[in-house]
Amino acid sequence: MTFENLLTSEINNILVITINRPDKLNALTKKTVEEIGSAIAYGKSSKDVRAIIITGAGTKSFVAGADIAEFVGLSVEQGKKLAQLGQGVFRQIETCPKPVLAAVNGFALGGGCELSMACHLRIASENAKFGQPEVNLGLIAGYGGTQRMIQYLGKTKATELHMTADTITADQALQLGLVNYVVPQEQLMAKSVELLDKIKSKSPKAITGVINSVNAYFEEGKDGFNEEIEEFGKCFATEDFKEGTTAFLEKRKAEFSGN
Repeated sequence: MTFENLLTSEINNILVITINRPDKLNALTKKTVEEIGSAIAYGKSSKDVRAIIITGAGTKSFVAGADIAEFVGLSVEQGKKLAQLGQGVFRQIETCPKPVLAAVNGFALGGGCELSMACHLRIASENAKFGQPEVNLGLIAGYGGTQRMIQYLGKTKATELHMTADTITADQALQLGLVNYVVPQEQLMAKSVELLDKIKSKSPKAITGVINSVNAYFEEGKDGFNEEIEEFGKCFATEDFKEGTTAFLEKRKAEFSGN
């Protein structure tokens, strides 16, 4: 895959997507968002890819927001279309059947915070900062930030952060439940790969079932308990279930095929 604003590589069947605009602190352009969607689609369809990491180039910034220069002069309808694009791509990440982890290597502001929250897991470097500063520009978050931050932080704190445009540190994000781990910058990718390697050792079918069931809790018109019943039932028809239960009874480590 060749992209204008992304770099891609694969480590241990993990697709690493790096947003590569370090001179702009990896700010998101419309083109970059579209390319992220294409890279996620590739990762979803590739038989060789078992998990995905999204990170930013350099050590200063994951994504320091959207490229505001693209916002100037937009009409109401054009603004809506831009938000629809961002929400569509980030929803693509959230519903990906393979685990997607944000390795947050610095500023995760505006669209960057929204991108990280669309991922299933987040690991932050010690210098990371999170926030939704859009009100400073006379805007609000448009790529799902008002909705997902409530899911992670609750209504009270999420509303405060959106209204004040305050940022929080990596340690504060950990305390609030926004990130899974905080590590030194030089350990960020190693920790990300370590966590995904652990997840990759489990049944891919079951991991997809976890993703679908957790997402259903927040989806309008869906009953998460019913989704769990459906996903639980599906497991019994898989080779992974047969292997997992057999391995347990034989007191050995299961070798899952993903079938």
